Amino acid sequence: MRAHYLLATDDALIAQCEVDRYRASGPGGQHRNKTESAVRLRHKLSGVTAIGEDSRSQSENKLHAVRRLRAAIALEVREPAPPQPSPRLAALVAGGTAPLGKNTRLTGEYWAAIAELLDLVVANNLEIGTTAQQLGISTGALSKLLLHDDAVGRAVNDLRRAKNMRPLR
Repeated sequence: MRAHYLLATDDALIAQCEVDRYRASGPGGQHRNKTESAVRLRHKLSGVTAIGEDSRSQSENKLHAVRRLRAAIALEVREPAPPQPSPRLAALVAGGTAPLGKNTRLTGEYWAAIAELLDLVVANNLEIGTTAQQLGISTGALSKLLLHDDAVGRAVNDLRRAKNMRPLR
């Protein structure tokens, strides 16, 4: 089900959410506090929330919020790991970190693959070596892939700390 949310278009994902518009506080001049330009999205099916209040434009903030929501769903919502990695995850692993530029990390495909990778890591009790062996790559390559994106690395390390394991570096 999670992949359905992650791969949905921005409009379809927003349709699955409660949308709140509000006035953002903080710096930004007199216009920031006069308009309801900040956006909060609450995904009804997963309970995950994301906000966008970076801009004075409500439409830009909605775009920021939906991108953050997609990432948050991938990082927070766990599902049972499939017995075999999907072609999406296999392509991510085979490509390594080289093709993972800023624009790639904005796509639903990337977040769906990352979510599946995190499911696999969790299913292997957060053991990087076991997960790497299952994927057919080195532990260094898997660590590099997990730490390539700051949010993904933080999520993995938070899970590892909760089990009194050393964080990845």
